[in-house]
Amino acid sequence: MKKIKGYFILILAAAVMSGCSGLNKMKKNADLIKYEVTPKVLEAHGGQVGVTVKGTFPEKYFDKKTTLQITPVLTYAGGETAYDRVEVLQGEKVQANAKVISYTGGNFTYTSTVPFNDAMKVSELMLRTTATRGSQSLDFDPIKLADGVIATSTLTEKQGRAVIMKDNFQRIIPETQMADIHYVINRSDIRSSELKGEDVTALKQFIGQVNQDPDRVFKSAVTSSYASPDGKFELNEKLSGNRGTAADRLIQAEFKKIEAAKSAGFFDAMTTPEDWEGFKTEVEKSNIPDKELILRVLSMYSDPVVREREIRNMSNAFEALKTDILPRLRRSKLMVNVDKIGRTDEQILSQMRSDPKVLDLEELLYAPTLTSDKNEQLKFYQTTADLFPKCIRAHNNVGLTYLALGKPDDALVAFEKAKALQNNDVVKNNLGMTYLAKGELAKAEEQYASMTASTPESRWGLGVIAVSKGEYDQAVNYYGTESNYNLAHAQLLKGDVNRAKATLDAIQGTAKTSRVSYLKAVVGARLDDRNYMLTNLREAVAADAAWKAYAKTDVEFAKFFSDDAFRAAVQ
Repeated sequence: MKKIKGYFILILAAAVMSGCSGLNKMKKNADLIKYEVTPKVLEAHGGQVGVTVKGTFPEKYFDKKTTLQITPVLTYAGGETAYDRVEVLQGEKVQANAKVISYTGGNFTYTSTVPFNDAMKVSELMLRTTATRGSQSLDFDPIKLADGVIATSTLTEKQGRAVIMKDNFQRIIPETQMADIHYVINRSDIRSSELKGEDVTALKQFIGQVNQDPDRVFKSAVTSSYASPDGKFELNEKLSGNRGTAADRLIQAEFKKIEAAKSAGFFDAMTTPEDWEGFKTEVEKSNIPDKELILRVLSMYSDPVVREREIRNMSNAFEALKTDILPRLRRSKLMVNVDKIGRTDEQILSQMRSDPKVLDLEELLYAPTLTSDKNEQLKFYQTTADLFPKCIRAHNNVGLTYLALGKPDDALVAFEKAKALQNNDVVKNNLGMTYLAKGELAKAEEQYASMTASTPESRWGLGVIAVSKGEYDQAVNYYGTESNYNLAHAQLLKGDVNRAKATLDAIQGTAKTSRVSYLKAVVGARLDDRNYMLTNLREAVAADAAWKAYAKTDVEFAKFFSDDAFRAAVQ
């Protein structure tokens, strides 16, 4: 009995030793496994870091009774992230449902993604393997598969484009007062009844009021005198001229004691011998017989003699014209032009700070443009919204100012007030911009998509969202043809490096920021153009030293990490 028990222990020990020997052999020869990683340097796209690992096992490597569990893991300072899916492989004699690797060799392909975080920018992709044979398990030494994560996709300018609702403030507002003087047929003298007419009386009062108002300035006085288009041209020409003289004497008499009228060119006079345009206008407004026929004659004939003859042939119509239309055309129009001068910028700003209630709505909306202090701008817009609670422009601009101050939640409240007044495309765009700032991309996209018409601002916002999803072709289409940073960024991400370079090179003026220079340096690295890379990297760090630390670990520049000129640029 003791001999049997001893034999059993020996057999069990031999089995255990055999199992351990198989696992140890696979661990020892693990370097015979060939791994191919795609991409060779990991990249973040659409907020994810994807990887494909292809492994090839040589002949006589894979033990028939063993399973392998492999897990790619991104390791970085302060933590690590394992890919969700774990690949299990098994030998030919394992009773399970994993992929079988035969003793004569085989391969597997593994694809998965993990969410990107900023720490992954400096990281390593490690492969961890655990072999199991029966009840025995053995961890292999971790294998490094790849370096770092290219995070260029995260460098998009994520801020949307705002639409401000502008003021309609005009410092100089033109004003015009007019009066008509009518004449008896074939006469040019001004009747006393005309001088006492309501519009002439109002014109005289207007001239007196302006003369006493320091905020209004006379610009010109114009008379236009006409004769009706009936009768001979020579007579009408003389009549219109005489009427013009009479009207000019009248208006000049009113300005006799006004200094502004003494300037050259203040008075202007025009005459029209036959007022066919006025005739057409009056006929169109009338209900006289044969109205359409008269208008047809005017359109068919340009010769005034023929026109008059054809119209006179319509006896009934002409009788109506003589009483209802032609008398209105025997006239002079008196027109006085004035500029109303509003408050200066200094006066508006001072009034806004002391007693804004005396300002009108347009002055209130204009006042925030007179200060660069965002907090004061906010106060001004809030004051306007309080004084004019139904002014959508005030609420909209409160929201934009909150966004500029980095307060998207407060901005959202203001835009909702604007939306309650009118849910128009401007408000929808700015709500979309607010949700972008809050990182709520689905809500941002919903706002942009609900607009009744596509705009440059909404397309910009949708482009930002498309980049965040890794939809670079769509982003390029949204951004259009205007040379700007985000367009070049999307072109680079879709792999069109040369077009991205052309776009970046076309950016000039204030749009050429440090971010533009940095992306140009990335383009230079991808094109293996060392001089272009270094020139633009130096420009970027000179404008913003924060790019030094970023570039030091940016895998885009991996091939230049040991380059002395690169290292000097980022020190």
